[in-house]
Amino acid sequence: MHSYWFWIGSFPIRSYSTIFALAFLLGLAVTLYFTKIYGNPGDSELWWNMGPICLLGGIIGARVWQVFFFDWSFYSHHLGQIVAVWNGGLSIQGGIVGGFIAGVWYIWRKQKSWIHFADLAAPGLLIGQSIGRDADFMNGSAYGSPTHSQFGVLFPKDTLAAQQYPGQALWPSVVWEAQADIILFAILLILFQRKKKWPSGTAFSFYLVAYNAMRFFMEMLRGDSPRFALGWDAAQYTAAISVLIGIGLTIWVFIRKKQTRVSYTGSSET
Repeated sequence: MHSYWFWIGSFPIRSYSTIFALAFLLGLAVTLYFTKIYGNPGDSELWWNMGPICLLGGIIGARVWQVFFFDWSFYSHHLGQIVAVWNGGLSIQGGIVGGFIAGVWYIWRKQKSWIHFADLAAPGLLIGQSIGRDADFMNGSAYGSPTHSQFGVLFPKDTLAAQQYPGQALWPSVVWEAQADIILFAILLILFQRKKKWPSGTAFSFYLVAYNAMRFFMEMLRGDSPRFALGWDAAQYTAAISVLIGIGLTIWVFIRKKQTRVSYTGSSET
């Protein structure tokens, strides 16, 4: 784990920033690949234009989530650090919300189907999130709670994890989350191969439910977030709400498909 790759004079090249940039680029590349195979003509061009907008919205959302929902006790006393995103502290869930809002706004202006583009984005999101967790791990800014055994990760002394839990082995929660993202990505590959059998919105619905259900349970091992009612942290509340939204979206897309099929059948008979 290294917070810095190297220095150019007095300017540090941070592992967090570079891996985060790599996560975005690879996530976008995966999205463009799926768009080329499963999208419509012109969709790739829209992604090239929409990508930077989603990135900006994602960074703003990720920072807002981190500052106000996760670490306000710290940032309320260090207001100057709120804009220092290069030091770490970007919430994946907030990034998804911010990027989603920015993307839907752009798609709405272009009068396209947002659920179609959300489906295409789901695999790339999982790849980007998996790599993004590597950025957290390298930075030592997202970490698990003590395992109270010899099993676990020992963070370097200059990381937040080691400062909070000096000399203690911690659960590798973000590493496991990154690996789980890859497993969910593999499942989405299977869904896309059978895409004609599923209504539009299935992939994104699966992403919302599966990722957030996994995230909810992974958060039980985290040791860097304050706990609130029910012993949950902010990420668990966000995950629980997202699972409910995903279930509701799943019901909606299947009802929508059924109504479309009935409407089409009725039109054919008249």
